[in-house]
Amino acid sequence: MTSAAIAARHAIRNKQHRGPTAGLAPGFVQGNLAVLPAAQAADFMRFCHLNPKPCPVIGVGEPGSGRIPALGADLDIRTDISEFCVWKDGELVGVVDDLSQVWRDDLVAFVIGCSFSFEEALIEAGIRMRHIERRRNVAMYRTNIATAPAGPFGGPMVVSMRPLKPADAIRAIQITSRFPNVHGAPVHFGDPAAIGIADVTKPDFGDFVGIEPGEVPVFWACGVTPQSAVRAARPSLSITHKPGSMLVTDLRNAQLASF
Repeated sequence: MTSAAIAARHAIRNKQHRGPTAGLAPGFVQGNLAVLPAAQAADFMRFCHLNPKPCPVIGVGEPGSGRIPALGADLDIRTDISEFCVWKDGELVGVVDDLSQVWRDDLVAFVIGCSFSFEEALIEAGIRMRHIERRRNVAMYRTNIATAPAGPFGGPMVVSMRPLKPADAIRAIQITSRFPNVHGAPVHFGDPAAIGIADVTKPDFGDFVGIEPGEVPVFWACGVTPQSAVRAARPSLSITHKPGSMLVTDLRNAQLASF
């Protein structure tokens, strides 16, 4: 029987699903993507190791290969994400739905853990995820929290935000601390200005779904952080996922729980 993860990848590969993947293939890990020339791969891996909260690596491909068998036997990075951003010298040059025209033999694919995985555990605990209910993308913001640099890679942390009631926020901290491979516990809650967010109603990526009376904004480290680091490093060619349009893997969310 075809798993929900394989079905989701096939739908994306066959252009039957476009856009955000939040709520797609429940139970399966989704990942952020960063693709770089092999010459920059070692520095980027070091950057991820120095910044495990925003950049938890869950898979790395061989140079020139779009396949990472540990994440899915039939998985192919080049076709299995609905929207890719293509960058040259740090500048966006296009958004495409497959990489056949831009792929090179020296490219290395990194897959980084995504907060969509811990959202399943939050929903199971009765904590509402408003962006999923409304079929919107999660709100994401650049902050004034600095990452640890490695070679040409560095810059500010990007965070994702979910509005929660205080009791739910406390429970969410407890639950997400079990998932260090998908960003773990929040990095901040409360006043957005304290982490450099001037206007929480205007995210840098994704959709603002409101903060209702009695709720507090809760911020988690986000896998869009390495995208910002890649842009700052300005490699000759790099490829990322469009924020919210993730890679669906065959890993189960429960496999990434530390306890």
